[in-house]
Amino acid sequence: MSFSHDYRSPATPADWNAQAANLDAGLRAYMLRVYNWMASGLLLTGIVAYVIANTSLSHLFFQVIQVPGGLVPRPTLLGDVAMLSPLAFVLVMSFGLNRLSLQGAQALFWAFCATMGASMANIFVIYTDTSIVRVFLVTACMFAATSLWGYVTKANLLRFSSFLMMGLFGLLIAGLVNLFLKSPALYYVYSIVGVFIFTAFSAFDAQRIRVTYPQLAAYEGPEMTVKRSVYDALSLYLNFINLFQFLLQFMGARNSND
Repeated sequence: MSFSHDYRSPATPADWNAQAANLDAGLRAYMLRVYNWMASGLLLTGIVAYVIANTSLSHLFFQVIQVPGGLVPRPTLLGDVAMLSPLAFVLVMSFGLNRLSLQGAQALFWAFCATMGASMANIFVIYTDTSIVRVFLVTACMFAATSLWGYVTKANLLRFSSFLMMGLFGLLIAGLVNLFLKSPALYYVYSIVGVFIFTAFSAFDAQRIRVTYPQLAAYEGPEMTVKRSVYDALSLYLNFINLFQFLLQFMGARNSND
């Protein structure tokens, strides 16, 4: 489907209405494409994580060891690679979007989602399956509500871009600091702040996609528009995954042997 539109000045009110209807239909189709990509990526991530955690593949990515508090998973060398590689995928897709072909961008997206699944497989060791499903449903409801609000609200959320980025960098620094301090109180606050930031990003990115679509449709060709939908899906996917992980940290029920 082509998202190209004729943006010459309409001659009559009827032309204005037709152009607005055309743009609205294109936006709805684009948003549907973005959310389909995101949902498909989440499905692939979940399948990969579950399969690795429940088969002999788990030994390639982590080892379960005994510590004073119980049994915990420790990543192998391959597990460390799996946890770090999503960052490389994000950087390539973010900075190399114009250089990638459509097929290349799509392949990288699927590879990223599969790798993310491998890096998250250990949650099935730490938390009960029931609590994982429960937290996933809570995350889905929160994400759907906030992204819908961000899409329809008239408030200008884009003006908070710098504050959200500052919050994200602060969150990363706090996480690194607590790797050494291992403070339960700081960990709890870190999780709550993480939930707040990625909930805000869910609304922010939904509005960003809606606001930037007219310019995208007017000045980019169909292939670049489809590639951009993959990138936008990646942004929403990351919001969902991070929100899920932060909620799991203080809502998830740990396995009894942990």
